[in-house]
Amino acid sequence: MDDQQQPEKENLHEAPLMEHLVELRNRLLKMVLAVLVIFIPLYAFANDLYAMLSAPLRAALPEGATMIATQVASPFLAPFKLTLVLAIFLAIPYILYQIWSFIAPALYRQEKLLAIPLLISSILLFYLGVLFAYYVVFPLAFGFFAGASPEGVAMMTDINSYLDFVLKLFFAFGVAFEIPIATVLMVKAGITTVEKLREKRPYVIVGCFVVGMLLTPPDVISQTLLAIPMWALFEAGILCSLWMNRSATKPAAE
Repeated sequence: MDDQQQPEKENLHEAPLMEHLVELRNRLLKMVLAVLVIFIPLYAFANDLYAMLSAPLRAALPEGATMIATQVASPFLAPFKLTLVLAIFLAIPYILYQIWSFIAPALYRQEKLLAIPLLISSILLFYLGVLFAYYVVFPLAFGFFAGASPEGVAMMTDINSYLDFVLKLFFAFGVAFEIPIATVLMVKAGITTVEKLREKRPYVIVGCFVVGMLLTPPDVISQTLLAIPMWALFEAGILCSLWMNRSATKPAAE
């Protein structure tokens, strides 16, 4: 009798797991489909997109200098890779929405109220970091590199190497601009407090410059342009955490 009931108990436990796996598969398919829907029309403008991306470097090159392709397939692969990355980049809000829809049922109401603004803020801050890198850092950094080229050395950058270089910088600045979100989450989770973060401010400033040195090219301009915004965003995270703590203590006091 016990042997007959055992499979039924197992089925009861397996059913919810299978439902979650099916839902996860469907949401992953939706994410991939969203990227493809964006990628297909964008690919018609792949060369124009690469020209736009390389504009800061081409503007800094000496007169008569051009970018080069050192591999046979680079003229095709570099714009293709850029278009695919851009499609994923533009689909991030929808991808995060699918992830949120999958995990939201397991969260409490207060956790949802906190997570939604943090999720929206993280997306906007990542985009802001990428725009800051393109419009502020690239012109200054590439101008520095072009001016530092030794005499008799022609600066001709490979298109695939340039793409890898700028994508790393985009990711570095996008992640660095997430510092306020990380600060708020650490304070909210009880890992640290606003007072402790203020006490560690000198170490944080030094750490920002060390991270800027590691994530950016070996020039003072780009390192400083990453370190200073990181420090400012750290201060913004402290202010947001302080405001959230005060907002939470007011209802409790009342």
